[in-house]
Amino acid sequence: MLPSRGVEAFGLTAVRLTDNGTGASRQSTTQLGYFPAPSLDAQEHELVCWLNFKDTIGFKAASLPARNTPPDKGGLMAWSGPGLACDWVEIEGPLNEVWPSAAHRLLFGELPLVEWKADAQPGVRPPLRKSVRQEVAHSRNQPDQSAGVWTVKSDAPLVDADRLLANFLPRAFRRPVAEEVRRKYVASVEARLKAGDCFESAMRWAYRTALCSSDFLFHLSGNSDDHALAARLSYFLWNSAPDARLTELAATGQLRASLRSEVERLLTDAKSQRFIEDFLDQWLKLRAIGANDPDQKLYPEFGQYLQDSMVAETRAFFRELLEKNLDASHLIRSDFAMLNEKLARHYGIPGVSGPQIRRVALPPDCPRGGFLTQGAILKVTANGTTTSPVPRGAFVMARLLGQPPEPPPPNTPAVEPDVRGTTTIREQLDKHRADASCAACHAKIDPPGFALESFDVIGGQRANYRAISNGPQYPRDNLDPTIDVLFRLGPPVDASGALADGRPFGGIAEFQTLLATDPRLLKNLAEQFTVYATARPLAFSDRDEIAAILQRTQKQGGGIRTLLHELVQSRLFQTK
Repeated sequence: MLPSRGVEAFGLTAVRLTDNGTGASRQSTTQLGYFPAPSLDAQEHELVCWLNFKDTIGFKAASLPARNTPPDKGGLMAWSGPGLACDWVEIEGPLNEVWPSAAHRLLFGELPLVEWKADAQPGVRPPLRKSVRQEVAHSRNQPDQSAGVWTVKSDAPLVDADRLLANFLPRAFRRPVAEEVRRKYVASVEARLKAGDCFESAMRWAYRTALCSSDFLFHLSGNSDDHALAARLSYFLWNSAPDARLTELAATGQLRASLRSEVERLLTDAKSQRFIEDFLDQWLKLRAIGANDPDQKLYPEFGQYLQDSMVAETRAFFRELLEKNLDASHLIRSDFAMLNEKLARHYGIPGVSGPQIRRVALPPDCPRGGFLTQGAILKVTANGTTTSPVPRGAFVMARLLGQPPEPPPPNTPAVEPDVRGTTTIREQLDKHRADASCAACHAKIDPPGFALESFDVIGGQRANYRAISNGPQYPRDNLDPTIDVLFRLGPPVDASGALADGRPFGGIAEFQTLLATDPRLLKNLAEQFTVYATARPLAFSDRDEIAAILQRTQKQGGGIRTLLHELVQSRLFQTK
């Protein structure tokens, strides 16, 4: 429970001390969430999360620029600006619905737990335990009670081992397990018992052996086995092993007849968020969002809260496409966006308050909406200092249209943007494109990159570049009045161009209109889904099946959820 007041939003973090391999410790931070903290309005917030040993919970006024935090000298009482006041924190845990935990019951069923007594089992080694002392930061800890070692008791070890492994192995291997295979694992338990291990240690040895085997580490593919299909579907949409429902349908031969309803069930479950996050991390390179930090002199308004909001926008937008079954044109242009207050201010969209991401209708002439103009995509395709049409254009061609450009000729020099503001990137590229060996590829790459020059390194829309020197004072109209503006107004942005087929566009809005109807958008998404679901690159022989999937999808309106259903129904998903 986290009462707070004073800022638009605050961030809750878990700070972790880790060893970097040299014996020295370093801190890593996990963002647990963002919560509203309206001025002088006390709020209570509740969060359920996983905390590791020695995690320290921290608070940060996320919506304030860094310079607005209390200064080191003078202390909190010397600060008169906005801030965060946390009155109390209550922590409860661990939270288990039953005890022993579900994981323990999976491994050892309902066998009783007893205190280990060495004299009761002479010559038998006790189970290994790591002694961990409870610690509270900045306090004097009382010595922990010296508890005994507790372990699982079995009066018939081999009988219980056979029963437990008969339950565990099919779940670990995601299919029925032959009796002779199970007997081999029971034999390993017997061998460890004879070597002096207690029952718990012997069973853990067998479980570790199973989790190191190829039966667990690899999925079956290239066959029509229902259990393999259940695993492929579950790992596709849940990033996890099949649950009891999928396993039952596979065992009774009813899975294929139930695929459409099962896809709907999996997509509506909260675990489908794993699919959304992992798929977008790979397809749109969201995992590289923190690969570089924007130059603080050029982009002082950037912060972690803005970056996390960008990622949340892209994930929420993709979920909205799936839930509403919208067509592929929304990848480029949409009349709505998924925003919170931080992003809405950054994009210049009024009327949004609070840190929650929600669907927001866009003004008629707003170029936002669609992956093409989302902050996360624009940041991933920039270098932290300034932008270049080449990497952004290559991203659009490869990730959205499925046509990655050829690698540049050897010894081709890179184009280094001029942050002093004396030349534009377009002027530098004109010289670069004069080379005949470069011109053909740049005719395809540069147009989307030129259109996206309307946006800066952190996804802000611009009419001029920012420069460190050689320019007039930058207007503060859309900037936070509390940040220091150390940059100047650079040359004007030219976002016009022409597609490879000669069709011209005058800026980002006209480019979106041209690209939104491109049939390559849906085809590429079908291919991206297929590669992700089957964990293999597409072959030339797959082209007819992809075409059939697209044809069935377009007959039903071309929705992205429909596309996913048709992929799962296809021979490509079920047998390859």
